Amino acid sequence: MNCVISLVLGLTLALPTGAALARSSEKSAAQPDAVAPSAAASNAAIASAIASPDRPADDREQDARRKPAELLGFLGVGAGMHVLDAFSASGYYTELLSRTVGPTGEVIAYNNGAYARFAAKGIETRYANDRLRNVRQVTEEVDKLSLPAGSLDAALFVMSYHDLYWRPADGSWPATDPIQMLTTVRDALKPGGVVVVQDHVARPGGDAIATVDALHRIDPALVRRDFESAGFVFDGDSPMLAHPDDDHTKLVFDPSIRGKTDQFVYRFRKPAK
Repeated sequence: MNCVISLVLGLTLALPTGAALARSSEKSAAQPDAVAPSAAASNAAIASAIASPDRPADDREQDARRKPAELLGFLGVGAGMHVLDAFSASGYYTELLSRTVGPTGEVIAYNNGAYARFAAKGIETRYANDRLRNVRQVTEEVDKLSLPAGSLDAALFVMSYHDLYWRPADGSWPATDPIQMLTTVRDALKPGGVVVVQDHVARPGGDAIATVDALHRIDPALVRRDFESAGFVFDGDSPMLAHPDDDHTKLVFDPSIRGKTDQFVYRFRKPAK
């Protein structure tokens, strides 16, 4: 009899409590952490992507000034990752990301209507004959963009974040809410996922909309405030594209400065839970 009681008590004590069951269920339902390849693996994948003989000649000509090895290394992208190329335009970085993440990864090439129209010819050429099969093109306005929760390991904004503050008089770009865009990206990232922003430096302070309209530049401090307001943590910066001779007063398309603007590179991270 005592043996039976002991057996029953042992089984009872071994059974998980309601709280333990709830914790177990929550853990199984939790989003997996973002993929984080080693630096060596990331750099090898990036180098292979850049060296691909199948890349367009025009892309190769841009490599020296754009420094894709450094930028993608700062992002930490590697094989098997799922990455968003935000406002990807004709896809210079989309192609490099596609070749870096490989067949087990995916790249979302996102454009709103204005970007898609502006880059229509380049987009058609880039994706002709299904040449980048792990790229999914998404064209949608910012306020309608929907991405699956916890589906991304990383995201990239290259010389495009400032456009979220652009308000051209001709209405060619719809009014966009930067925090709404960042919230969508944050929710789509896995815990620990990263975002890298590269953009043209503007002088501190001033009205962001007026500055973007006049110069297509943005104050780096504003970008950081936006990301932190949206729940991201600042995770570092890099001087890889700094050009100290740029005094930040010229339109980025001015022939005297085009391709040589002072650019900041910031990395933000979605907190791990």
